[in-house]
Amino acid sequence: MCLLKILTLFLFICAGVQYANPLSWLPCTFSEYIVHVNSEGARDIQLHQRSDILQFGQRGDSPVNPHAVTFLVIESKTNLLSYLKDMEADQVDCGIRRADTESAHVKWPGQKSHECNSWFSITLTHTKDLFTVSGILRHPCEPPPSGQQDVRNWPAIEDGQTLITSVAVIMKTQTPTMTSGLGFQKKLHCQFAVDHKRPNVSVQWYQQYHGERRNLFSHASHTRQSEGRGVELRNLAGGDLSYILPFTEVKHAGTYVCFVSVFPLSSSLHIRLQIQESPQVSLNVAPTLTLQEGEMKKVVCEAENYYPLDVHIVWYEQDPATSGQRVGTPLPKALDNILLSSHKNNMDKTFSLSGFFYLQASLRQSGHQFTCKVSHQSLRMPIKKSFILIVEEPTSWFTLTICSIVVILLSVLYFMLRYLHQARKYSLQKKPY
Repeated sequence: MCLLKILTLFLFICAGVQYANPLSWLPCTFSEYIVHVNSEGARDIQLHQRSDILQFGQRGDSPVNPHAVTFLVIESKTNLLSYLKDMEADQVDCGIRRADTESAHVKWPGQKSHECNSWFSITLTHTKDLFTVSGILRHPCEPPPSGQQDVRNWPAIEDGQTLITSVAVIMKTQTPTMTSGLGFQKKLHCQFAVDHKRPNVSVQWYQQYHGERRNLFSHASHTRQSEGRGVELRNLAGGDLSYILPFTEVKHAGTYVCFVSVFPLSSSLHIRLQIQESPQVSLNVAPTLTLQEGEMKKVVCEAENYYPLDVHIVWYEQDPATSGQRVGTPLPKALDNILLSSHKNNMDKTFSLSGFFYLQASLRQSGHQFTCKVSHQSLRMPIKKSFILIVEEPTSWFTLTICSIVVILLSVLYFMLRYLHQARKYSLQKKPY
């Protein structure tokens, strides 16, 4: 597809074509089915793609590239160009294909009595995923030889042909991809328009996740009946079909489809919602851990309540005394004796995991810094938690014995002096003078 667009732009350069308005036209990729009949009469249907032009203007405008298929979009009540405000041509990817109406023939408002309609589906996406526009183009034409509206029965469109079209149905979302944590309100943006007043419109929202489909909301204008919730009915008349998620949960992750149907046409937009919850990281030790030489301690780094599943826990050891060296500063050493617990499934569908090791204190490690680093796709930067190890020499039995004797003697001396003081005070009170 990219190669087709590059070839199209190259043709414009060779022809000396320049455009002042960045969106007076767009290079597109046109996809259609080509039918081949073999010697046995069997039909072989193949998808054929080629470069074409989506051009905005009036009837009679010359195509910017006379050698390419040109879809000339003329002004109508539904203005496609207004959905692409402040955009440049190189910021938009364009695709056009035949729209299959399943052989249904319906007189479209504004259509002349002798005309038939050829329908084309158009999709415009922003290169940085800022929006997606989807719609249906109407091309008035002569009836096909077979009298059927099957796209496989229409004659092929030749290079250099210009098709005068207008926008029949248009949709736009400014949230094609969204990322949310848990417990937030999110608005899935979707707006639509039809080229005539009071159309018979059916709208719908549904969610797709792991192959399952869940209906969320539907409304039919001709019956005024609705099912589900999440869409403000008073906004539908103005074309606002946005869906509100009041409180995001893990189950809300997936693809949401905004669907609009005006018989025999239908158009849809896909919005992907990702749920990401950052882990809460904690250690089971204080910022300074004091141990005696030879003492063993289980040190645990806990990553809790994160989503989705994948998380990475690494422990490092570093001597802060060497970190201030300008040259030859050793890198933190990753510990290789780390053990990981099994993933814990929490009630809210999030996960928890711990990475731990057994630390046997030695005097050479005194003053070293131990750091737990937790990485997760919801984090721009990993979370780090550290502690400093202080190792003391063990106290000998001889020292403990001497200290104990001294404490006992001091206690006995204290009580004896207190007794003598009380006795002397008593003897003074007995004297008659």
